[in-house]
Amino acid sequence: MSMTAKEIFELFAKQRVLIIGDVMLDSYLWGKVERVSPEAPVPIVNVQKREIRLGGAANVALNIASLGAKPILCSIIGQDLDGDNFLSLLEKQKMSTEGILQVNDRPTTIKHRIIAGSQQMLRVDSEADHSISPDQTTQLLEKVSSLLPETDVIIFEDYDKGVITPELIKSVVEMANAKNIPTVVDPKKRNFTAYEGVSLFKPNLKELKEGLKLDFDKADQEEVKKASCLLQEKLKVKANLITLSEYGVFVSDGKDHHFMPAHLRSISDVSGAGDTVVSVAALAMAAQLPLKQVAEISNLAGGIVCEYVGVVPIDKDRLNRELQGLLN
Repeated sequence: MSMTAKEIFELFAKQRVLIIGDVMLDSYLWGKVERVSPEAPVPIVNVQKREIRLGGAANVALNIASLGAKPILCSIIGQDLDGDNFLSLLEKQKMSTEGILQVNDRPTTIKHRIIAGSQQMLRVDSEADHSISPDQTTQLLEKVSSLLPETDVIIFEDYDKGVITPELIKSVVEMANAKNIPTVVDPKKRNFTAYEGVSLFKPNLKELKEGLKLDFDKADQEEVKKASCLLQEKLKVKANLITLSEYGVFVSDGKDHHFMPAHLRSISDVSGAGDTVVSVAALAMAAQLPLKQVAEISNLAGGIVCEYVGVVPIDKDRLNRELQGLLN
């Protein structure tokens, strides 16, 4: 018997999600352009609004919270003003800071975006992307271990900024498998092949091609299937969910596979869509929904956030309405 949208969201609300990965701040300068600079051939943006939001793995936490579940972040930030701002934003969102480690040898990552109207004009990043030290890895693993008893699913949110290392991945996956806790991965290039044995691996097309050193047309479903098979052979993952932008998503567990077409939408900004997809997929996995439904709901949620400018968490009420239509 299939579940209603209400029943699915009730299951989501019971989940406790441990999110391990690279956190950051998303800084926005919103304004308008009316003239070109006399100093150089560049537009002058007259700033009308400033905003700082939680980003990276912290945006995944916002998505989890927006869906009614409990997120717990586990990451490393700098001992700097941006790090203090990050902790303040977490507390403002009533999220735990117990999994956050502040260190003095790397800055807190912040991405400054300058937006005129609905058009992003420029992005300026302040970050360090070298791997954390062995001692910091040990400290992070201690935090993970202490948080596991209250965890229903683990998300690895990897932005290649150095918090996630192969040693960290191996240890966490072993701990999770020993306790039958599902692991869901949003990968990047650096650690792509290190995620052996995870429950659900969610690359986008670019990450899949780079990680497997392949090149193929995303519209060719047979080539996508072949890449999926190679991925499962190489990493021994239990299932994979491949996002294909305007072609939707593909999901496979090695036995069954499904293509889900993208929903027709007015796309404003794809920033943060992957965060939303992995958040919904993790909650659906924790709720033990069928794999096809995991993909359907994740695909729906990812499309919704693309209609908004900037990195924003999913709107639960809107997802609920559209999910009701999908299930009817």
